[in-house]
Amino acid sequence: MADRVRVWADGVLQPGFVGITPPAWILRRLDEGLGGVALFGRNIVDLGQLAALTAALRDRNPGVIVALDEESGDVTRLEIGSGSTRPGNHALGAVDDPALTHAVAADIGDQLAAAGVTLNYAPTVDVNFNPDNPVIGVRSFGADPHLVARHSAAWVRGLQSSGVAACAKHFPGHGDTDVDSHHGLPVVYADRDRLDAVELAPFRAAIEAGTRAIMTAHLLLPALDPKLPATLSPRVLTDLLRTELGYTGLVVTDGIEMAPIRAEFGLAGAVVQAVAAGADAVCVGGETADEDTAIALRDALVDAVHNGTLPEERLAEAAGRVAELSAWSDAHASVRTHAAARWRTNGRDLPGLAAARRAVRTWRGPEAEPVTKPAHVVEFTTMMNLAVDGATPWGVGAPLAQLLPGTTVERLDAAAAANGGLPNALRTASGRPLVLVVRDAHRHGWLSAALATALAARPDAYVVEMGVPGGAPVGAMHVATFGSSPVCGQAAAEVLTGVRG
Repeated sequence: MADRVRVWADGVLQPGFVGITPPAWILRRLDEGLGGVALFGRNIVDLGQLAALTAALRDRNPGVIVALDEESGDVTRLEIGSGSTRPGNHALGAVDDPALTHAVAADIGDQLAAAGVTLNYAPTVDVNFNPDNPVIGVRSFGADPHLVARHSAAWVRGLQSSGVAACAKHFPGHGDTDVDSHHGLPVVYADRDRLDAVELAPFRAAIEAGTRAIMTAHLLLPALDPKLPATLSPRVLTDLLRTELGYTGLVVTDGIEMAPIRAEFGLAGAVVQAVAAGADAVCVGGETADEDTAIALRDALVDAVHNGTLPEERLAEAAGRVAELSAWSDAHASVRTHAAARWRTNGRDLPGLAAARRAVRTWRGPEAEPVTKPAHVVEFTTMMNLAVDGATPWGVGAPLAQLLPGTTVERLDAAAAANGGLPNALRTASGRPLVLVVRDAHRHGWLSAALATALAARPDAYVVEMGVPGGAPVGAMHVATFGSSPVCGQAAAEVLTGVRG
């Protein structure tokens, strides 16, 4: 029994690693039956390198699940250095064309297929019910559960049409939170009726659309379980997801090393408790992942079976669902081959920019005119959540400078704005068009104040909101892009100038 249980335990783990080639310890673990690997931006240079990396993983274990979280928009791994060539969910929700959402997701699937990725930790199907949400925001299709549901289904179908498995997240819903679960434990106080009407609606739609995986959320819902976070709760993962919603696919945890889970339960304890609660695969994405950790987590699962903490049949069931996803992936290998060929043929000339252009919403004051001469662009920077890589480009300045050579760009954070940066920026912009670029201005008091100060001095300024819009439009022209990826910046620059790039 010991060998069988050890194989099952290895099968449910999806560790991350550091480096752009598989380290020796990952290859050893794959030889022992490691069921999955989680890749992140730190593992990616370009598509060719990533394809070589994933091929090396499959050489050691042909059935390995290779996972990546490519949401597109603000959260991209495939295009971390250049920024996403597609808008994210919030922009797609603003357009509200499920066929477009399907096309964008299929485009992502084609690129993932070319990279050798078989499971995408996406889409985010959370309803952004709380406009002050610090971690979901533009990753959500919107605040209307019906809109989010129809686009969640379209995204799942589009991605899986390329033979890449979708993973709807973050169950049972992370949209009504004011805490980032990378740092603390959010609490959703909604009652069961509200959960049914709002949070659960997109998950039902994703399940009906055939999503192959669902990712858990590290948050507490007292209406479902007043003691345990969803990731560790049998009431949430087994009673609600399996029994009530009838879901039969893979359940994978969000990064189990995230602060609110690890601090309270310990890494090994959290892994055991998550699997016991109903999770089938455990994402261990931290940069500290190493062979000792992977073996310790495997052994913790084995020990839990031996001491009765984790029923053997539950671990076997979890490993079986991993195997089922691997079999589905194998059955769709030819689909991914065709999808990869389509991507290599079409390259980046696909629906991303067109979608971003359709998403833009513009308010013009009576005196507003297109920007026709070099401008000064001030991009206000705020602390982003950990899902957004700090190296990913964003903004309007670069594409505007392409359209209007001589345009200058500067960035101000809270400290710079408070220490003379804003007056200096206004002096630099004297006699020139001024463009103020913000993300989630309504969530940051200092940013709202800086924006008001700038507009008091320059009421003719143009304002571009690249986050979740909040409040009335301000400025001589107000442009909302519903995301900050480069294609959103390009679309905004085109609206400001009236010129297509």
